[in-house]
Amino acid sequence: MATRTAKKSTTEAGASGEPKELLELRKAVAHHDHLYYVLAKPELTDAEYDRLFQRLKVLEAAHPALHDPSSPIHRVGGAPLDAFTAVKHAKRMMSLDNTYSADDLREFDARVKKGLGAGVAYTYYCDPKVDGVACSLRYEAGRLVLAATRGDGERGDDITANARTIRDIPLTLATDSPPAVLELRGEVYLPRATFEKLNAARVADGEEPMQNPRNAAAGTLKLLDSRTVASRGLRFVPHGIGALEGVAFERYSEFLAECRRMGFSTSTFGRSCPDLQCVLDFITEFEPGRAGLPFDVDGVVIKVDELTLVERLGVTAHHPRGAIAFKYAAEQAVTRLHTVELSVGKTGAITPVANLDPVRLAGTTVSRASLHNFEEVARKDIREGDLVVVEKAGEVIPYVVRSVPEKRTGKERVITAPRACPTCATKVVKREGEVAVSCPNRACPDVLRGVLRHFASRRAMDIEGLGEKLVDQLIDKKVCTAVADLYGLTVERLMGLERMGKKSAQNLVDGVAASRSRGLGRLLNALSIPHLGETTGRDLAERAGSMDELLGKDGPAIEAAFKLGPVVAAGVAGWFADEQNKALVEALRAAGVDMTQAKRAAAAGGGPLAGKTVVITGTLPRRSCDACKAAVEAAGGKVTDSVSKKTDLLVAGEKAGSKLEKATALGVKVVDEDGLDALIGA
Repeated sequence: MATRTAKKSTTEAGASGEPKELLELRKAVAHHDHLYYVLAKPELTDAEYDRLFQRLKVLEAAHPALHDPSSPIHRVGGAPLDAFTAVKHAKRMMSLDNTYSADDLREFDARVKKGLGAGVAYTYYCDPKVDGVACSLRYEAGRLVLAATRGDGERGDDITANARTIRDIPLTLATDSPPAVLELRGEVYLPRATFEKLNAARVADGEEPMQNPRNAAAGTLKLLDSRTVASRGLRFVPHGIGALEGVAFERYSEFLAECRRMGFSTSTFGRSCPDLQCVLDFITEFEPGRAGLPFDVDGVVIKVDELTLVERLGVTAHHPRGAIAFKYAAEQAVTRLHTVELSVGKTGAITPVANLDPVRLAGTTVSRASLHNFEEVARKDIREGDLVVVEKAGEVIPYVVRSVPEKRTGKERVITAPRACPTCATKVVKREGEVAVSCPNRACPDVLRGVLRHFASRRAMDIEGLGEKLVDQLIDKKVCTAVADLYGLTVERLMGLERMGKKSAQNLVDGVAASRSRGLGRLLNALSIPHLGETTGRDLAERAGSMDELLGKDGPAIEAAFKLGPVVAAGVAGWFADEQNKALVEALRAAGVDMTQAKRAAAAGGGPLAGKTVVITGTLPRRSCDACKAAVEAAGGKVTDSVSKKTDLLVAGEKAGSKLEKATALGVKVVDEDGLDALIGA
């Protein structure tokens, strides 16, 4: 926390423990939260605030009969949930139509004019489009009673416990006369500085960094443990109106002003525009400074300000006719690709990474960029020595969009996939259903490096003290040549490593010993099994109950027994069929690692897409087609190639083409990648 300007609170931390003091403290802490997180005008030092908060916690515990879910103590989160509950929105949550050009905005303005009729005056309100996750908040009599994700627009997940931990979401509205019902929509986002700290911590724990702040925010909201959510530092900004009772607004800008008065942190960049030219000017003027903002902005939202006119314009099946989102093009730059470096990951996948002439892009200096895989390199005809176009739109690692072949000199070198692992020289393989070439050697130092970092990470076996640098030492000095070697570490052996004293060595040995009891769910995640992540691994463990239930089964048997999709089931079966992996499991068993989990009944229906036939088309922003298929199958869905009357869902990306047209004609439900994530809870 930044230092607050010292000033005495009206409620002293040393006062008596009567219920009156409890009620006063709730108001005081909420007041100082608002000053700090919303207005950025703190009046207390951190120590003074902490004393108030701790006193409030004591009083809350002493008076359980006065329990109130709106108390500020619930900002720190509560006990983990078993699962999210689906809730129906009182008013449908819609997406916005997108545009990327001034001509498209002129067409939008023409549609608005036509829809309202001749002679009807209207204005626009423009505001930056924060790149986050849509969320609905419902207040009844001024108290937060429900927070939900957008989901499919009709139903979303109840994330109230998580939303209560977001400091600039008021638990009670700051007004003496709250409306009977106020439902507002907004964006949950992660500030860039917070995102960078989170990723630094993940890397230190041996975990993969999150791709961008939006994905980090989405993943955080889906956590079942609100205490972890509370530690992530999410923020919220309102931008839309849902159900209302006991209150009415004439203009959207009036609604935002009322949000500010009721305690919300609202955008300070919005502008009322009397005409389209003013809108275009705002878009042009705002773009140069967006890279310097403390949060990601991917465009500008333009809305008809008069709400009665918005109602008159109506909606389509997907979006309101009175609003549109102008998306800025991802920032690009041209630079020289000198060499390609091969990176070997924990699954053995070998990824080409481009080493570039440093270039400024989206506010940062870029000298490395992802080339994804060798099939992509060949398709784009990218060569060493090429001038290339590099793009960055919030990703941690930018990527190469294309080469500039007309600038070639003839000295450029074709990039080919390696025949052997660059680290251990083992012959590479290409696994079925994957585009990457991989090193199959589990003892490969780089594979083992990634495996150990993940194995020790907090969401896997949570081995305290085993960070990235120590993993490097264990491998480089050949102290560990396999995962199971961790369980044979001794204080004496560890003390021979750099910066490893007796106390540090003992702490690590104790941390390794403690990891033996993490259970099957954590272990399955730790083993880096293809397509099996933290959530799916836990679910599989709770259905299987023990490791022995997974051994010796083929893909169809695992699919049938544990209600996994065929891709995930095949990945699990294939991993356990490998002799090296079998040996690893037995070595861990011999080391005393717990391979059991308390069983929990499988969810009815076998997943959110159980029994659904799904077609995937177009280019998705975050997943490959194979990854999307795996996600659908993991949720119980069946993926087919063609759209028909039997199709239940079409997942459409860019350039969806004829499949989208046919699905629309047949009335098939269509979602984008965000919509799919909402349906499957990804």
